[in-house]
Amino acid sequence: MARKRGPKSTSFLLLVISLMAFGVFVPVFAPLPSHSHSHSHSHRHRKAKDRSFEIEDDMFLKDGKPFRIIGGDLHYFRILPEYWEDRLMRAKALGLNTIQTYVPWNLHEPQQGNLVFEGIADLVSFLKLCQKLDFLVMLRPGPYICGEWDLGGFPAWLLAVEPALKLRSSDPAYLQLVDKWWGILLAKVNPLLYNNGGPIIMVQIENEFGSYGDDKPYLHHLVKLAREHLGDNIILYTTDGGSRELLEKGTIRGDAVFTAVDFTTGDDPWPIFKLQKEYNAPGKSPPLSSEFYTGWLTHWGEKIAHTDADFTASSLEKILSRNGSAVLYMAHGGTNFGFYNGANTGGDEFDFKPDLTSYDYDAPIRESGDVDNAKFTALRRIIGLHSALPLPPVPPNNEKTGYGPIRLQKTTFLFDMLDVVNPANVVESQNPVSMESVGQMFGFLLYVSKYSSKDGGNTLFIQKVHDRAQVFTLCPSDGNGGRPRFVGSIERWSSQKLGLPNNGCASDISLFVLVENMGRLNYGRYLFDRKGILSSVYLDGKILHGWKMIPVPLHNLNEEPKINPIIQAAHMGSSVASVVTKLEEKRHKPRSISKEPAFYRGQFTIEKEHQINDTFISFNGWGKGIAFINDINIGRYWPSFGPQCNLYVPSPILRHGENVLVILELESPHPRLVIHSVNQPEFGCGSSKSSVHQL
Repeated sequence: MARKRGPKSTSFLLLVISLMAFGVFVPVFAPLPSHSHSHSHSHRHRKAKDRSFEIEDDMFLKDGKPFRIIGGDLHYFRILPEYWEDRLMRAKALGLNTIQTYVPWNLHEPQQGNLVFEGIADLVSFLKLCQKLDFLVMLRPGPYICGEWDLGGFPAWLLAVEPALKLRSSDPAYLQLVDKWWGILLAKVNPLLYNNGGPIIMVQIENEFGSYGDDKPYLHHLVKLAREHLGDNIILYTTDGGSRELLEKGTIRGDAVFTAVDFTTGDDPWPIFKLQKEYNAPGKSPPLSSEFYTGWLTHWGEKIAHTDADFTASSLEKILSRNGSAVLYMAHGGTNFGFYNGANTGGDEFDFKPDLTSYDYDAPIRESGDVDNAKFTALRRIIGLHSALPLPPVPPNNEKTGYGPIRLQKTTFLFDMLDVVNPANVVESQNPVSMESVGQMFGFLLYVSKYSSKDGGNTLFIQKVHDRAQVFTLCPSDGNGGRPRFVGSIERWSSQKLGLPNNGCASDISLFVLVENMGRLNYGRYLFDRKGILSSVYLDGKILHGWKMIPVPLHNLNEEPKINPIIQAAHMGSSVASVVTKLEEKRHKPRSISKEPAFYRGQFTIEKEHQINDTFISFNGWGKGIAFINDINIGRYWPSFGPQCNLYVPSPILRHGENVLVILELESPHPRLVIHSVNQPEFGCGSSKSSVHQL
């Protein structure tokens, strides 16, 4: 979606896995409505050769009859598979007849050659479910999707290719990889095209390319590639902002590709639809807003996005009342589980704005599936006015349960891993290298070097950190028990100099820089967003050489650990925590003020099967970190910055009996080491005036 609009190493891996075992985890159209089962069933039994979805006389024609698209974006990769049908049924009750979804390349090929189409990445099953529930599908396979998703859906390993690729361009090296990926993806999609008996009526080419570039050979290459794999009958389309400049750069004139538009909610749609006609062949321009914004995204440090329900509904009415088509973006936002949230920038790449874990989007179907809200009611009423039959009944909200306080125990400090690291797993270089270059695509990378202290202390300067670095020093002879001391943080949005204290160390001091990848840019000219330390490191104005890069491999959303750490943690976590506590007492170091990253573990019990419901984990009183429940990475928390206080936990993650919560707290644990399971979301944390991109 366009940002200019809107309201408003192997053994080390084994080491980490073993530590996890100790509890560390690491739109004149007289359409037949979507709910008309007799109509849809009759077509279901037609032979595929009798099925057609075409554009004639500025109308969409489904099997030769006028059809209006009233659709919504709902992304399978932001919803647990167990909840796909639940969310789709709520979209049905909203009155939608079409589902639009992106396909993120990085979800399906997280490492080059490693293809994933199971679980939350089971695209084919999702598409078949859409068809079962009588939805048509508009598919957006990229290869770039934006979508507030890490790197706009590109796999991060593309950033490690040398020489560097030119993403979203006719660069031959880039196109070769796209050809291979689409060859795999589109082969899976082809049987599900509408003409072949499936639900897919349209396939998008790239995404809002006019907001990025004007490389027409690139777009033509994608069209040719799509035709090779999908044939000539499927409608290919582009989506671009509703201005002449954007349409000139992002569209392909003629009848080979249909031009759709998007624009700010509240804009008068019909002058834009008139402009849209100029970029389609005569008779080939049914008015379609392929992204009708129901809400907006939110970054860390901002107030939660909100748009008025009646305003949104009246804006949709302006389209539907004159037989236009629209796709709600979003109908249901969902959740950026794991490390997959994207980010945006302002004036430059240092003006960094990472997205929340929640992708609620202020959509009519909320993050947890709730529909008892003013926006759902208002939009449903408007859609109902333009439906031939009454809409299906609205399902009740799913029950939520707060399971109460969860007492945590510290299991290990992050730096305790370093004592037993196999040197073969450490990457060494004169200067720091990026996370992608050492194969660490998500999460954290630890940079280690040494320096000699001087009277008055030293000054550290790192010009380019992506995205947030915590700096620690260690003097082996300072009586700190071999523990690194926290010095301060250096952020991408505030790359200031940092003073390193003079601790009178008789030997060289070890410097630890723990860098967090907070989500890659998904939009704009700075899209090529490598992570880690991307510049020289200066100590007292001179370049500091001699670095070791140590990956910290915490698994992502669709990655499975090699062992089940939760089972072993149930037997051993408490004893490990006890040992850690004794060590702290021996060092007279109160755990409540520790600024060193550490893992914490706790559990809560669900006594009966019927008591397993959705919940939210409240991190009020904690600092910043990552959370896992029952071995699932549920995302990032940062309540000290806000606005998101709680992380959504869908019930399929939970189980009867013991449930285990493991967090990596980076800076400031709750003094009482307690976290609460509650029954509702909260978006009032942090300072409403704060902004991650301010200095």
